[in-house]
Amino acid sequence: MMTIQILLNTESENFRIKNAFKKVTTCCVILGAVSSVLGKERIPSDYSPPEGLVPGGAFIDRILPAPLQGNLRSDVWGAQNVLPRDVSNGIEDEEYSYWGGNIITGDDGKEHLFVCRWPENITRNTKSGHRLWWDSTVVHAVSDSPMGPFKVIKEIGKGHNPEIYRLKDGSYLIGVMGEKAYQAASLEGPWTEIKASFQWLDKPQNNTNRTYVVREDGTVLTINKRGHVLISENADEQFKQITPHSLYPRLNGGHLEDPVIWKDEVQYHLLVNECYGRFALYLRSPDGIHWKWDQGKAFEYHSMRHEGGTREGWYKLERPKVRQDQYGRATHINFAAIDTIKSEDLANDIHSSKNVILPLIVPRRMVILNQEPISGETEEIKVKIFSEPGFNPITELDASTLKFGAPETVNFGGGYQAYSSTPSDTDLIVTFRGEAHGITDQNFAAKMLGRTTEGEIMLGHAKLAEHQYKSH
Repeated sequence: MMTIQILLNTESENFRIKNAFKKVTTCCVILGAVSSVLGKERIPSDYSPPEGLVPGGAFIDRILPAPLQGNLRSDVWGAQNVLPRDVSNGIEDEEYSYWGGNIITGDDGKEHLFVCRWPENITRNTKSGHRLWWDSTVVHAVSDSPMGPFKVIKEIGKGHNPEIYRLKDGSYLIGVMGEKAYQAASLEGPWTEIKASFQWLDKPQNNTNRTYVVREDGTVLTINKRGHVLISENADEQFKQITPHSLYPRLNGGHLEDPVIWKDEVQYHLLVNECYGRFALYLRSPDGIHWKWDQGKAFEYHSMRHEGGTREGWYKLERPKVRQDQYGRATHINFAAIDTIKSEDLANDIHSSKNVILPLIVPRRMVILNQEPISGETEEIKVKIFSEPGFNPITELDASTLKFGAPETVNFGGGYQAYSSTPSDTDLIVTFRGEAHGITDQNFAAKMLGRTTEGEIMLGHAKLAEHQYKSH
């Protein structure tokens, strides 16, 4: 029988715990094997998750019902499938259609949404409604809550499907479709349009709907619509393609598109949706280049629901983006939402689009305490779980439900079982033992999954030791 012990810590006001976390945490290594068969593996376009996934085993299980920001209303635009709805969730109004965009927390403590919009009630060159997306304008909207309502305070410039990111020097860039972007020293602007350029490996690839993550060395990694990885060495929207093939699994009918990437203390994360809006996938990576696909759906078109059970039946949810906290963890997910098929949204009709926002289960911070790399001979694993404002692992975790091991094992109910738990100041050290943790040299992170004392899902990932992968 094997045992694994893990410590979960709370955040200390004087950063003592944060510093301790850095000392104990070991680095992950790029695995050639981690790139696995992504880009080669084929899955059916009507993909259904395999049997045996437990609650918390798929990313979609992290999506929570939205608390109401206002009253549910039916006296607003929209087909019957999206009525009644909370018009104070996200951003919407009668005058404009909204699409794409992401939320970033400002130094002022407010939430800043950079989204695009176009007039809902005009016709240009015989086109109107959603078909005017090509003439959209990027706007800056602000709210006191990440759930909204957001109010536009400034127009930035022409562009579609924007994504804002902050550089190491504190300045900001907004990437949009095509060969341009906007930059500013602060969220308040002024914003200057700059040219984006692309150096392709062999032939030009799709340069639209880019998603970004700033790496530790200050360079910027981006993934385009079709899943190619590019790097901007000077963080200036001048990109070089570094992977010859798409990182996505291949669909037997249809294709994957429009990713969102983010990075936390443990790993990189990626969501990408199927082009017809039927489902989305979730992938993880140690470096943003080599990826593993976690089975299960990331979200579906009917994921928009409220506390109390009311659903908003949007025809399609697209362009997923995430809001992150100070540790890089995704706390909310937002979507472009349209109430009907795009071609049926015309000027001065009842149809339109908006941006909707849902909260996520936030992963808990943790670190493996074992001094030796985890192997098949490891009998015990210890993990430290950090406490933080709003979360006390000592009183809020049902330790008897916790399992730990390779994500692909834990997601299907396997892994080591919690054997004992010990308080460590305000944190909790959990010892795990069992028959099979599932961790191999193709894992760069392990997963913990269980329940709180209230019966809610609790999860988190921990880095695995760097020298575990030296043979690769």
